[in-house]
Amino acid sequence: MRIDCLVAEIGSTTTVVNAFCLHSGPVEFLGRGMHQTTVDTDVNFGLKQAIEELKKNMNVDKIEYDEMFASSSAAGGLKITVHGLVYEMTAKAAKEAALNAGANIHLITANRLEEEHILEIQRIKPNIIIIAGGTNFGEKEVAYQNLMDVIPLGIPIIYTGNIANHERIKKLNSPLVRIVENVYPRVDDFNIIPLREAIYQTFEENIIHAKGMQNIFKMVNQKIIPTPGA
Repeated sequence: MRIDCLVAEIGSTTTVVNAFCLHSGPVEFLGRGMHQTTVDTDVNFGLKQAIEELKKNMNVDKIEYDEMFASSSAAGGLKITVHGLVYEMTAKAAKEAALNAGANIHLITANRLEEEHILEIQRIKPNIIIIAGGTNFGEKEVAYQNLMDVIPLGIPIIYTGNIANHERIKKLNSPLVRIVENVYPRVDDFNIIPLREAIYQTFEENIIHAKGMQNIFKMVNQKIIPTPGA
């Protein structure tokens, strides 16, 4: 049977595959298959078994599909900490982008990071640290110093603060740091899409380490994103 679209959710315990018809009138749900996620061996096996159950549930011998999309929390979800200049401004904008990307936010701070904040970040062990702060060409030192404080932690960082810091951050040549557009470039202007996309990309590159996940990257038509953001 030819199917327009398969959507796979590779969870920490269960892998679910849903089939949809997209191009013959209204979107139609065709069926579902499930299997235990085989995160300790190869997640491909769990996905294949979920597709086998889908075939049984649809009473067909073979399934072919035009497109496949996937989300994953097989590596335990997406833990993020957010650090901005002012709670109601840059920190809030970065928080909105992270939530929009399906992240679980474990810590939000404003102004300079204190020693207790660094200790808390170490305890949380986030997958990504987001550094925001300052409208473009406004205050820049807080975001830069916060960045310098977290680089030694060895955790992937997305810098989304004042663009006046970009050149000196690039000179650090740190493989941990990804620079994106300012999430709060002007007062009352939330620019969340570039940060959201950077979160997805960092998630793919650094977080999904379940065995066999690289093969699933090759099967899907778009990025594999965190399940809450799907």
